[in-house]
Amino acid sequence: MSKAHPGFKAVQKKIASKGGYSMKVAGAILASRTRDASAKAHEANPRLDRVKGKAKGK
Repeated sequence: MSKAHPGFKAVQKKIASKGGYSMKVAGAILASRTRDASAKAHEANPRLDRVKGKAKGK
């Protein structure tokens, strides 16, 4: 991925093709990983804040 975010749909498509998942499952994987992203990642990419739901506690 480049420094600029390619977009969530593009990342979802990449996850689906690489992992052999459906687009729905790939979207769930992406959303889960996005929610668990670090505060520094959220600061660098404010789009991460648009993903709904709560992060799982560790």
